[in-house]
Amino acid sequence: MKQFAVIGLGTFGSRVALTLMEKGAEVIGIDVDPARVEQFKDDLTQTLALDATDEEVLARSGVLDLDAVVVAMGERMEAAILVTAILRRLGAGHVIARAASGLYAQILEDVGADRTVLIEEQMAAQVARNLIAPDVLDQITLATGHSLVEMKPRREMVGRKLGELNLRRRYNVNVVVIKKRVPVITETGESDHELRVNDIPGPEDRLEDNDILVVVGRDEDIEKLSTGK
Repeated sequence: MKQFAVIGLGTFGSRVALTLMEKGAEVIGIDVDPARVEQFKDDLTQTLALDATDEEVLARSGVLDLDAVVVAMGERMEAAILVTAILRRLGAGHVIARAASGLYAQILEDVGADRTVLIEEQMAAQVARNLIAPDVLDQITLATGHSLVEMKPRREMVGRKLGELNLRRRYNVNVVVIKKRVPVITETGESDHELRVNDIPGPEDRLEDNDILVVVGRDEDIEKLSTGK
């Protein structure tokens, strides 16, 4: 079982911690505010009210031998930088830190963060992408300039076969999965739908209105596909 620590139980940190718990991990939640620690004591494996900027206290907290430590102190960037530096000096494994800006992200990486998360910038970019391409449901950045997205087929794509659409040639993208909502009858005789995944889509697969396509490609090519331009 994987084990993590989340330092800072604000909106971002608590959501990370709770999601990790939902996925079956063990999580130590740490915050300087006893009220926040009390709030999540029944939801996390362990909660600690302590000042993570105190090196001796942090060293005794049990976070150094975990799979990763998430520094989620976005509103207290000076403290986040200090905690990240202390974790690196103490020999913590993988350190992920939330950053309030690109400058802070660079500083956090300089002092020892293995990865930084720019929530505000990422959310702003996601909002802009959704306004430009509302059919894109979700997006995961794979590498610089490349993404994996879930999107609905455009109206003119519905009812046509993948081979007929020839998306690889026209847009330089690959459809790697098609998710379909299929009508079913439950054990109680009620009508319902279930999600079925076609993870080897072929040229004869015909797209339907409720399908979800999982597409891989360059960001600019995916945008062209989603907008039809």
